Amino acid sequence: MRNITNTKKINEIFALSNKDVYKLSPYACKDTDAFRIIPDDKAHFRTPFAIDRDRILYSGAYRRYQGKTQVFSFSNLIDEEMTNRSLHTTYVSQISRTISKMLGLNLELVEAIALGHDLGHTPFGHDGERALSKQCIKYKIGEFHHNIESLHIVDNISRKGEGLNLTFQVRDGIISHDGEVHNTQIIPDKDKTNKEIDRYIMIKKGFYNDKKISDEEKNIISNMMPATLEGCVVRITDTIAYIGQDIEDAIRFNLLKRSELPVDCVEHLGDTNSKIIDSLVKSVVINSYDKNYVCFDEETSFYLKKLKDFNYERIYTDKDVKKTNPKVEKCMEILFEKYINDIKHNNINSKIFKHFLSHKTDKYLQTFKDAEKVRDFIATMTDRYFNEEVKDFLLPWK
Repeated sequence: MRNITNTKKINEIFALSNKDVYKLSPYACKDTDAFRIIPDDKAHFRTPFAIDRDRILYSGAYRRYQGKTQVFSFSNLIDEEMTNRSLHTTYVSQISRTISKMLGLNLELVEAIALGHDLGHTPFGHDGERALSKQCIKYKIGEFHHNIESLHIVDNISRKGEGLNLTFQVRDGIISHDGEVHNTQIIPDKDKTNKEIDRYIMIKKGFYNDKKISDEEKNIISNMMPATLEGCVVRITDTIAYIGQDIEDAIRFNLLKRSELPVDCVEHLGDTNSKIIDSLVKSVVINSYDKNYVCFDEETSFYLKKLKDFNYERIYTDKDVKKTNPKVEKCMEILFEKYINDIKHNNINSKIFKHFLSHKTDKYLQTFKDAEKVRDFIATMTDRYFNEEVKDFLLPWK
């Protein structure tokens, strides 16, 4: 009887405390729209999306953000103010909230998606992602993509393999966040279901119904839209958060000078991270207000794309930035093979047992192949942990 009374009282207080506090847009995702694959009927002071946010916030994967590269591998050994994955995620969260508040969207849903969107990133950022993907292809488990791994972490790895049991809306926003694809306008796919997400995962990995998928087919489905307007905001914000910050880091890293930025981009967007963010956020808010989509105006989108291309040429593909790639790829190959052999020979002294498999439920252990377990273990590593494992293997006498 007491539990029933407490639940009723909690629900009454919750309803009163949230009454007329924040007016949602008719295009926003309402808390009552939230649903989970496994129902969670406990009484809470928090909304379903706030619960998701907190489950992500207190997860081990979230804590490891701070030890993962954003763009410049090993730069934290030289300069601790260089952006890491934790800072990027915080920036995405804050900028997304700013935009969403102006548009009347669900702030807790936006925050949950933003905080969880990069959980699946490997050590050494996109360079580590490509190196790990090569090994995944070699061992026939499909290409590696960090957005897919992010969803896999919250569904199947966290809580010892039980998963976080997040709402569909947050899970969808996490896997649909791809900031690498340039979109002027993002319209939510409100009819999307788990079936579409599962199909996307299979095709993105490179196979579907035992059929190898072409790059053209993969590119088509890569542009899968989020199911909610909140997911669209996080997706467009991912670019807003990194484009100017990567420039600031490159300048700090002496890779380029501010005077080298494209003149027309500077005139339209600004020459500092704060100015660029301000220009892009204002464009999104003004052009998306009271709309069922989020977008930039055409001019802003044009110069953003031009600035992206500049970053790819001068930062992301620069020979000095990429000079560590061969080392990362070779070390990834060495560790992947080591852990495969450790599992095969039941080497319980290996870190993959001590720090990963021994803490997983039978459900996880029986569901996934050995190569998938190795993929998941490596993907969860911080840069430092990865380096230490390589040193332990190559220098066992130290």
